[in-house]
Amino acid sequence: MNNLSFVRHAEFIMQLIIFLMGRCDSDRPMRDRHPMAAMWGGITFPFFSTSSRSREILLIKDRFLTLDRVFRSGVVHGCLLAIPFLTLILAAGPIRAQDNYEIQVYGSDLVDPAHTMVELHSNFTIDGSKTIVDGMYPTNHAEHETVEITHGFNDWFECGFYIFTSITEGQSWQWVGNHIRPRVAVPKKWHWPVGVSLSNEIGYQRRQYSVDTWTWEIRPIVDQKVGRWYWSLNPTLDRSFHGESVNQGVVFSPNFKFSYDLTPKVAGGLEYYGSVGPVTGFDAVSQQQHQIFPAIDLNIAPQWEINFGLGVGLTGATDHLIAKMILGYRFNF
Repeated sequence: MNNLSFVRHAEFIMQLIIFLMGRCDSDRPMRDRHPMAAMWGGITFPFFSTSSRSREILLIKDRFLTLDRVFRSGVVHGCLLAIPFLTLILAAGPIRAQDNYEIQVYGSDLVDPAHTMVELHSNFTIDGSKTIVDGMYPTNHAEHETVEITHGFNDWFECGFYIFTSITEGQSWQWVGNHIRPRVAVPKKWHWPVGVSLSNEIGYQRRQYSVDTWTWEIRPIVDQKVGRWYWSLNPTLDRSFHGESVNQGVVFSPNFKFSYDLTPKVAGGLEYYGSVGPVTGFDAVSQQQHQIFPAIDLNIAPQWEINFGLGVGLTGATDHLIAKMILGYRFNF
C-alpha cells in the first residue's frame, strides 16, 4: 500500500467516526455535541484529491473546541492510551495466516455462572487475496461463519467452543476446524481498578485454510470503563505446533479497542488487529498484518451482544477490506 492509499484510508476512518458521532448527537447544537464531532465538524476531508488539503483541513471556523475542553472531555485520554501501543506497532520491523473467523477484541467479563452464551461471527472479505497462496484458498469474497458456545462455571472460569466454517468462490460450504477456549478472570468482588482475564485457545484448522493446522493462542485481557469511555488491550501470543510457522516460535498479535457511549444503547469506536511476527524479532512492516475497524456496539438488552464494523487493511499482507458482525445471546442455562 503506497503513502497516498494509506492517507486516504486514514481519512476515510476519521470521517466515518466523525459522521457517526455527529449523527448520534444531531438533535443538539454543535457546541453541545460529542467533543470530536464539535471540534472537527467544520473539516472536509478530500478523499480523492490532495491539492486542496492544506485549505480544507483548516476549515474549523467557529466550531473549534479549545484544547482544555478536549482534555476535560476525555478525548486526549483515549488518544494517550493508544499512542504507546501504536508506536510499538509502527516501530516493529513471513507471518501466520490471517484469522478472519473471529474478529473480536475481548473484554475481561466472563459469562455468568450457570449461563450459556451462543454467538455467531459473520465475516465477509470484500477485497482479499485472489489466488491460492501457500496452498490456501483465496480469501476474496469468502464468507466465514463461526459458531461460538461459551458456558460460565463460576465467577472466575468459563469455557468456550468454536466451529469454523467457510464458503469461497468455486467451493461449497466447508467445515474449517474447531477450537476450545478455557478462560480465567480476576473476580469482580476483588475490586481491581481494571478488569483482567486470561484466555487460552487451542485447536485444529484444515490445511486449505491455514498454513498451521494445530495452534495455541494465549490472550491476556485488560480493560476498563471510565465514564462513557471504554478501552481494552489484548496483547496476544500465538504458537504453532504443526505447520509452516512452527519455526517462528511465539508470534505477537496485539489487539486494541476504544469506544465511546454515544447513547445508552449505542457505542462507537475503533478496533485494531495486528500480527507483527515472532517476539524474538518482528517482521518487516510490509510483511506484518494491521487492520483498523471502525465499529459499533449495540446494547439493546443485557442478554444480547451485537457488534459490527468495516475493516481496512493497512499493509499488503492484510486483506484490504472486511465486513464483520457478531450476534450473541445469553441463555439462562
